[in-house]
Amino acid sequence: MTSPCLPVDDLLSLTSDLLERSGVRADDASLIARSLLAADRAGIYSHGLLRLPLYLEAVTAGGIDPTSRPSVVRRVGGTAVLDGEGAFGQVVMQHAVDLATETAREHGIAAVAVQGSTHFGAGRFWTDQLAERGLAAVLTSSTGPVAAPFGGSRPVLGTNPLTLSLPSSGTGPLVADLATTAGAYGKVVSARNEGTPIPEGWGVDAGARPTTDPSAMLDGGALLPFGGHKGSGISVLLEGLATALTSASLATRTVDIWQDRSSRMNTGHLLIALDLAAFGDPAQIRDRVAELQAEVRSSHPTGTVVAPGDLEHDRAAAGDAVELAASTAEQLRALARTHDLPFPDPLTEGTSR
Repeated sequence: MTSPCLPVDDLLSLTSDLLERSGVRADDASLIARSLLAADRAGIYSHGLLRLPLYLEAVTAGGIDPTSRPSVVRRVGGTAVLDGEGAFGQVVMQHAVDLATETAREHGIAAVAVQGSTHFGAGRFWTDQLAERGLAAVLTSSTGPVAAPFGGSRPVLGTNPLTLSLPSSGTGPLVADLATTAGAYGKVVSARNEGTPIPEGWGVDAGARPTTDPSAMLDGGALLPFGGHKGSGISVLLEGLATALTSASLATRTVDIWQDRSSRMNTGHLLIALDLAAFGDPAQIRDRVAELQAEVRSSHPTGTVVAPGDLEHDRAAAGDAVELAASTAEQLRALARTHDLPFPDPLTEGTSR
């Protein structure tokens, strides 16, 4: 199947309309739509519009409360605990980003721990905001149980993503946004939807046998950590940081909305923000980061090396259209038809992927 290329503005309107018809406030619907489209535009399809049908079903089933508003339940110095109250993860994270900005401006550093949240989309959507405000950032989150620790075969960990970001005077921030599993869970779901295999080394089936069949991995199997025992160690510690500082649930105590749309996941996040101005001249710090980016890019005679974050930044800046997987486009088309909403005409048919 080919992947249609669709206008971003039309997809934003459609996504916002679908969310609003599910009871999401207009400003929240716009935020969620921008988060999902930003992921697709950057090529992070596992965290883009692939997730919209899941979100809408979770709202209907009660797993996500579109009317909830996050609240601060504890605040000490440069730290805070934010309760998401079962709201959309994007709504919760926007509160966390704004709170971290305010707190870091006062203290030079901020740490916001979150409980009672859900999936917040791609991490760089939030750290990019902080970079624009002159703040470096570290962000992690818990998820449902989908990954086995090194040496194990039972899914007891989440994908436990990690996002690191530094503002730069270059074309974009220096940013790494990655799951601590060999592949993102959403990419496995996408592969199943598209009828394509997953790469070797990503996961095992229910019998702990290595598999490239996404259905076998999703049906009782597990993702594996990246980097063997090193990646596994990082994943375990990130889950601890994302959950133990609050009342958020460990992955093994969580029923993911992928499995039960009515589940209140009680996802945990931890966001750390550092104000560049607290460490020196922000312009000089940005220039040093740009210098580091340039050194990385020039580290091969052909000049083909990319610094972390370059590919996603370049893809997002490439135009006003986004290429979606055929299965994702068909799901959106069906939703539009159900709600009597217009579906955008493809600009081109795109490529096979």
